[in-house]
Amino acid sequence: MSGITLDACALIAIDKDDRRVLALIARATERGLRITVPATALAQVIHHLARQVRLCRLIRQPGTDLIPLSGFDATEVGLLLARTATTDIVDAHVVVCARRAGQAVATSDPEDLARLAPDLQLVTV
Repeated sequence: MSGITLDACALIAIDKDDRRVLALIARATERGLRITVPATALAQVIHHLARQVRLCRLIRQPGTDLIPLSGFDATEVGLLLARTATTDIVDAHVVVCARRAGQAVATSDPEDLARLAPDLQLVTV
């Protein structure tokens, strides 16, 4: 595993000072693993920069990759949603990013992600 991809639930947990997510990120950082944050997940949870200090700090770390929803990714997301008969663009973008990076996904909502990608490694937080 090359790192961990964070879904919107994991990003919210960072804001709430959830020790499980913070420990997961700390272990990944200590091991030199990459942290992936899909921009769509960030967009779903960002609402007040001054109050979301931990989240903003994570995004600025050199070991964090903030992945935009490019045209290529938008196509992959759409195809994944069509194949799975689902509609959550953010979750699908998380799956696309995690697969590309060869990473597990940190989430508190494993059922939705498993519906999109049953083979994806999930870390429930």
